[in-house]
Amino acid sequence: MREVDVMGVRVEMPSNQPIVLLREVAGDRYLPIWIGAVEATAIAFAQQGVTPPRPLTHDLLKDVLEATGNALEEVRITDVKDGVFFATLVLASGTEVSARPSDSIALALRTGSRIVCSEDVLDEAGLAVPAEQEDEVEKFREFLDHVTPEDFEAPSD
Repeated sequence: MREVDVMGVRVEMPSNQPIVLLREVAGDRYLPIWIGAVEATAIAFAQQGVTPPRPLTHDLLKDVLEATGNALEEVRITDVKDGVFFATLVLASGTEVSARPSDSIALALRTGSRIVCSEDVLDEAGLAVPAEQEDEVEKFREFLDHVTPEDFEAPSD
């Protein structure tokens, strides 16, 4: 397992599909995972430190884990099959719970938990970014600095 950082979320064009971008901490691979708009908003909220007036689902789960004394120790992105990613929540009790990576990432950001990814997933779905392409990554970071959760809301017809 390799530790990854959450670079942020963005909307992929022309499909208008949100993605979360992870980066290998001790390496040069990035892992884009296509996610839903609700999860993209939850991740963006957590990264921006937005506290809603009432707990959203990921906030509620964090509160339940804290109230029961069973903290989230680690999120593991374990597999990818036909473009679908799989994750596991590892709790302090040793219990492991299967989860979607998007929900897992949103929860990990709220709890400060470590996120790791299997080497096989990084080999299959990760993208190596050579040094000469780092300026593109910097542009993406600038985009992340200016994106808001409202950017992921579905357009009204």
